Amino acid sequence: MTIRKRTTNLSTLLRQTAARLPDRAALVRDDVTWTWREVDQRVDALAAAMADRGIGRGGVVLLHSANCLDYLTVMFAAWRVGAVITPTNSRLTPAELVPLAEVVRPDLLVLDARLTGHAAAVPDVPVWTLADGDVPRLIEKHRGEHVPDALVDVGDPAWYFFTSGSSGRPKAAVLTHDQMAFVVTNHIADLMPGLGASDATLVLAPLSHGAGVHVLTHVARGAAVVLLPGDGLDPVVAWELIARHRVSTLFTVPTILNRLVAAADPERTDHSSLRFVIYAGAPIAAPDQRRAFEVLGPVIEQYYGLAEVTGAITVFPPDQHADVPSADGIGTAGYPRTGMTISIQDPEGTMLPPGQRGEICVAGPAVFAGYLDNDEANAKAFRDGWFRTGDLGLCDEAGLLYITGRASDMYISGGSNIDPREVEVKLREHPGVRQVGVVGVPDPDWGEVGYAVCVVEPGLHPDDLLEWSRGVMARYKVPKRVHVVDQLPTSAYGKVTTPLLRELLRDAGLWPEAR
Repeated sequence: MTIRKRTTNLSTLLRQTAARLPDRAALVRDDVTWTWREVDQRVDALAAAMADRGIGRGGVVLLHSANCLDYLTVMFAAWRVGAVITPTNSRLTPAELVPLAEVVRPDLLVLDARLTGHAAAVPDVPVWTLADGDVPRLIEKHRGEHVPDALVDVGDPAWYFFTSGSSGRPKAAVLTHDQMAFVVTNHIADLMPGLGASDATLVLAPLSHGAGVHVLTHVARGAAVVLLPGDGLDPVVAWELIARHRVSTLFTVPTILNRLVAAADPERTDHSSLRFVIYAGAPIAAPDQRRAFEVLGPVIEQYYGLAEVTGAITVFPPDQHADVPSADGIGTAGYPRTGMTISIQDPEGTMLPPGQRGEICVAGPAVFAGYLDNDEANAKAFRDGWFRTGDLGLCDEAGLLYITGRASDMYISGGSNIDPREVEVKLREHPGVRQVGVVGVPDPDWGEVGYAVCVVEPGLHPDDLLEWSRGVMARYKVPKRVHVVDQLPTSAYGKVTTPLLRELLRDAGLWPEAR
């Protein structure tokens, strides 16, 4: 007998908080502050407008916008009527939005009013605009209406989460209501224990991805959410907001963390309210990690997680950052999150013992339900029930995970497999190297060779860095070329990715096909 199981609609997180803490500050931007009651009422009104449009359980709302006050209104309104929210990177062009829409087939497109051309790129789909457009008008029209949270079952999709990969057909990870309820609970238990209504977070990254998941935890606990005044990050303004609103939690990526740390004035920056500064999304260099700990103290915290496991694979807590364990110079990403299991496996799926490197595979309630309408991707992503992250690493005897690189980024030079991250870690040991990214480049003699793209201190010559490298790593791992730049390219989520490094080298005329 098949048993049907109801689960909690994510919209209920807001409903319960609004009932419990109606007059507490919920959302803050510039001089505008909305209480939890006001946010919940706006969600009810917009949900009523969606219901009038015929959008309900199983419908899809594509949200394409930079962070704004009504961003969460749209998300929770979609959940309230039982629809699936699909937030996308607001930096995507109209042409780049088209393949995403083809994957999720939206019933409604909600747009930042400043983004022209996107509506025309997705024809035959109703469009609502934010800011001074349709969304606030519809909220006023339906103000006072009450929409009950739609009933949802275990396995019902809540969020189509596009992975940040940039090759091939776009993949939408299906995140379900029950999975996300576990992730929210796990984030609070493992990342921010004791999170409550007296806390506040400052949103530093797009709500379309990890920052949006982080904010859900604050909605659940009634902690205020503060938005930056503009679309970009000004570290000085960020520190001012942290002090003014007594911000206690941050979610960020290493590149943004580095900018905040660099802008922290020992005499004037007040970061005393911070309890959890969580960084994730990309490896952090050991010197940057030490510097952040020295400047901010025992509040920095790392987690490792992919879109498909929604940021819930490992945690490395603040109280352990004073002495970070490492393996071959690579610092740990922490230990498995509560309720999650990590398995290091060889290419055939055999589980490897501690100390041996292989593919990081995971199991547990945080693992997604699969990719939307993509059997081929699902077949590659799952093996014997395990989700294959595509990342390489090892676990030590204590269960600490060390991420050595990504399988797809490895290159073969003269028959030897080379993990770019190992080379990057070694190069960062040079006192004149600020940042580095290594990528494999086609070579007629060796098959592939490594090119290092570096930000260096003034006076450090590429040839001198290469000569130094020959003394600290095996000769076959030494990059063939060092290309010096003012800054490394980053994605909209603050990541330095292999595709971006390749594009930089092509633009510089250094990629073989560009010569």
